[in-house]
Amino acid sequence: MKQRHFIVLLLFFWKLSAAQDIDLSPYDVVWESASRNASESMPCGGGDIGLNVWVENGDLLFYVARSGTFDENNTLLKLGRVRLRLFPNPLEGEIFQQVLKLEEGYVSISGKNKYGEVKVKVWVDVFSPVIHVEAVADSPVHAMATYENWRYRDRITKGKENNANTYKWAPPGEVRTRKDKVEFNRNAVLFYHRNSDSTVFDVTVQQQGLEHVKADLTNPLGELTFGGWMEGRGMEPAGIIDGKYMDTDFKGWQLKSTKASRKHEVRLYLHTDQASPIQLWKQDLLTLAETQRPAYEKAWERTRNWWRSFWSRSFIIVKPQNRDESDVEWQMGRNYQLFRYMLACNAYGTYPTKFNGGLFTYDPSYVDSSLRYTPDFRNWGGGTHTAQNQRLVYWPLLRSGDFDLMKPAFDFYNRLLNNAELRSKVYWGHGGASFTEQLENFGLPNPAEYGWKRPEDYDQGMEYNAWLEYQWDTVLEFCMMVLETYHYQGESIKEYLPLIESCLLFFDEHYQYLARRRGVRALDNEGHLIIYPGSAAETYKMAYNANSTIAALKTVLEGVLKLPSSDLNSQKREYFRAMLKKVPPLNTRTVTGYAMLAPAKLWERVNNTEVPQLYPVFPWGVYGLGRPGLDTAVNTYKYDPDAVKFRSHIGWKQDNIFAARLGLTAEAVRLNRLKLKNSGRRFPAFWGPGFDWTPDHNWGGAGMIGLQEMLLQTDGEKIYVLPAWPMNREVEFKLHAPQHTTVYGRVKEGRLVQLEVLPASRAKDVVIVKQ
Repeated sequence: MKQRHFIVLLLFFWKLSAAQDIDLSPYDVVWESASRNASESMPCGGGDIGLNVWVENGDLLFYVARSGTFDENNTLLKLGRVRLRLFPNPLEGEIFQQVLKLEEGYVSISGKNKYGEVKVKVWVDVFSPVIHVEAVADSPVHAMATYENWRYRDRITKGKENNANTYKWAPPGEVRTRKDKVEFNRNAVLFYHRNSDSTVFDVTVQQQGLEHVKADLTNPLGELTFGGWMEGRGMEPAGIIDGKYMDTDFKGWQLKSTKASRKHEVRLYLHTDQASPIQLWKQDLLTLAETQRPAYEKAWERTRNWWRSFWSRSFIIVKPQNRDESDVEWQMGRNYQLFRYMLACNAYGTYPTKFNGGLFTYDPSYVDSSLRYTPDFRNWGGGTHTAQNQRLVYWPLLRSGDFDLMKPAFDFYNRLLNNAELRSKVYWGHGGASFTEQLENFGLPNPAEYGWKRPEDYDQGMEYNAWLEYQWDTVLEFCMMVLETYHYQGESIKEYLPLIESCLLFFDEHYQYLARRRGVRALDNEGHLIIYPGSAAETYKMAYNANSTIAALKTVLEGVLKLPSSDLNSQKREYFRAMLKKVPPLNTRTVTGYAMLAPAKLWERVNNTEVPQLYPVFPWGVYGLGRPGLDTAVNTYKYDPDAVKFRSHIGWKQDNIFAARLGLTAEAVRLNRLKLKNSGRRFPAFWGPGFDWTPDHNWGGAGMIGLQEMLLQTDGEKIYVLPAWPMNREVEFKLHAPQHTTVYGRVKEGRLVQLEVLPASRAKDVVIVKQ
């Protein structure tokens, strides 16, 4: 590898404002023509609401999605589609523009023709679940707002359509999406879906032999109710229509203006709760509408300020003085910002942002023409949490300083801790939290992956699945993210410590339990855990001491032991010190004369195309710049036969991150260009489907991480600046590091021309890496 020189930083300080005054307007997405269909939609959102916004044949349309709207089958249902039409209609014809205004988080639409001119603003309140549409014309026009719903009747889902729910390819019987309730109420449209008492939760509990502890299990689905209230200022009901959009029939409840006006407003108030009876849910929804209706100006001001504050936290702008939308490297910076915007639309959700589409899916036949299903479809489940993919959505939020966006993922696991611990107690009689891969939002394995046809004597706690068996360690990445938020912010993480402790306890107790079932001794000759059977990601199966698991246990345990005594008492500290000593060493091997990291000590088969032999590089950071054994990790990247064969930029592939972490600048540039270039769809950050769905959020997350790691890496106290950045590319960035640290830098004309590190006390820890 190339010779490197680590140069201790000479710091030059500028006023803070100089590092904060960033103009994001060049990254606004601007369309000068209307869209052909929903696949050419633009994301808009806030709080925990996402909209796909587009104009088609003169109609403004948007899909409404919200975090946590799971039906009885655990499909993440959309809340419907809204259509706005003006009469006469300035959005038809001569001049048109649609813009995503990043700095203030809204979509602006304007049109002009012989009938006049109109400007429309679509935005979502960050702090209350309210959607606003405001149209201002230069002369009076009428407006028709239609709430469109395709679940006006029950729908039976068959075949691959069940990939959108928990049953996937193995439903035990007929699967039916129950109809919504939609009606005119006063001068508004009331719509909601209310789950029955019996859901897929009950089916799964019975399948997995947990009926006797059912009352003790958390059930987020029973009687869950979600929906909303659509009203328009000066509008009244105008009837119900039938229609069809793409592949799906619908009914539309119309509100029409009572008179022509230069200004029209439509608002949707949304509510989700397990309230019982239904009258209580309705009352809470109406109370929301009554309290938020007069608070418009204050709501807009708070929302606009939130977005401005959000953008001031961090940024990466590539070639800031050279806006050239055909330049792939300029696209990298723009698409980084666009995807971060999409993640921020679920800043305050009850559930994590879904890796397989987030809040921004649309009619599936625009992704795959053979899938002629409703707009509720997404591949790989709605309420199913695939941590191996989800982790890539959340790791980049540390460097970007978006710690509040991480809370939905942490709370998700925290809510399920009791269910995971009950699994360990019921099945094996020991402690600790058993979180499997392909985890439902009620903490049990996905029933299709668990398997309906299982050998009678097969371990009830295990998934009978070639890809997922013995894959317990993905939760440790989220445990590490929690620990990292402490190291970055210094704020207490006490509410999550029982989760972290229980996840570690599981590995200690479960693998000693398995060893005792095979023989007399629970540990090997060196006093180490025997992590067998195990799994190195979904790829190297029936693994013995998988490196991905070893690196995870070592790093999380070390992170726990760094906590202050106020968070970790002496008894627990002593236990985790002893456990750390029981973690076996990482495995290496020699291939074609090169010493490299091994996937595991031994394994029986290869199932997938992940590269867990490099997980000690990312996410675990055991190997990297400034750390021992860097050449071994580089050899693994360059010469491991599987690592080379599996290399790709698509979807959840993280080779771009490995390359950056290892300081392989040319490789990092090549792969991040491929990862973050325009998606090929009208909205540049709607990547996919990759291995999953469109928009592919683990694709975008991996791209964010890769770009961040080219600019900034940390190792303990050390902060490495420009560890894999090509100095002939201009860039301006602000990123976060542990200990409340931010690093602002600007590269121009082949050199670092500006650098600011706050607080100043961290200057001594900064190293500039030059090629």
